[in-house]
Amino acid sequence: MKSITRILQMGGGALDAGQIRLVAVLGLLALVWACYPVSDAGYANPQDSGTGQWLIEFRTGEAKVHIEMRYERKSEKGTHSSSHGFTLDQSQLSGLTREQAMSGGTQVQFQLQRDAGTFNFEGWFKEGNGSGHFTFAPDRSFVAQLNAQGYSSPSDEQLLSLAMSDTGFALINELKVEGYERPTLDQLIAMGNHGVGLDYVQGLKSYGYQLKTIDYLVKMRDHGVTLRFIGEMASLGYKNLEPEGLIRIRDHGVTPDFINEFVAAGYPQLSVDEWVALRDHGVNTKYVRELDALGYARLSLDQLRQMRDHGVDPKFIQELRTLGYEKVPVDQLVRLRDHGVTGPYIQKMKERGYTNLGLDEFISLRDRGSRD
Repeated sequence: MKSITRILQMGGGALDAGQIRLVAVLGLLALVWACYPVSDAGYANPQDSGTGQWLIEFRTGEAKVHIEMRYERKSEKGTHSSSHGFTLDQSQLSGLTREQAMSGGTQVQFQLQRDAGTFNFEGWFKEGNGSGHFTFAPDRSFVAQLNAQGYSSPSDEQLLSLAMSDTGFALINELKVEGYERPTLDQLIAMGNHGVGLDYVQGLKSYGYQLKTIDYLVKMRDHGVTLRFIGEMASLGYKNLEPEGLIRIRDHGVTPDFINEFVAAGYPQLSVDEWVALRDHGVNTKYVRELDALGYARLSLDQLRQMRDHGVDPKFIQELRTLGYEKVPVDQLVRLRDHGVTGPYIQKMKERGYTNLGLDEFISLRDRGSRD
């Protein structure tokens, strides 16, 4: 169930139709998982009783499939459950055909080969949904080749990590060709665990980024600087941004959607720093739309920032409108808020007999100590 929770949390937003379908499938197949005891992933013998668990969904008309793998791992701190999900071409699953997967029910055995070792799967497929157990067989020739390149011998646990993330010689060679520092074994494992793979490194190069250090690659990925994010920002005219600039705007929540919403609302393209400042001040298009509905249309970005900074929100304006104060100038709204003159305060003062005062006079009254 942890893998289902993780999928529900991906992306930080609403699930799309594909994710909803996958979650539904996971919910059904979780019943199958519950029937299997969770045990250590086996290493040498495909028929070993200690296995992990897998589930796969095939979709009609799609070449790629999603696979979830659940297993337990041991460390100095004890045993803990892990799950790993990824998408791959169905052709990489040796011994499994689409006909088997889409059948009315059949037992299956198939393999997924990686540089670091081979995953051996067995289980059951019905109408595109499959589940079962897997074992992992480390590839000792891979270890020998690593040794030949100056790496120490990885443990079976480390080989499992490398295989899960498909980290192997294609990535090592690409890093060398692009002039990156030679990664250590621990760095290779960290890259895989953090989603820095061959596609990511090559994609960065296509956008003109060669970061040189492995730690910086991991940092970029950890901060959500994906290839899609870089591409979408470039399509908006923000090309060749410094790596730290990409990390900064991602950390501050400046996304292509954020920019597009403001542009669609009629605002001009801003510099990256201006977008960051706007986001940091809490100004978004929801706030703009709410102000527009109250009669404050096409305010400048400086006015929007000023109002947000001083706590002038739609509720504050609506309370004044309820008392008959329509279209109060922005500067006066800010002064009222700064001096604590709210709709409820004005109403209370009127009930005490202050019925003919203007808004600036209510400010003076408040400053003189007439409290609600």
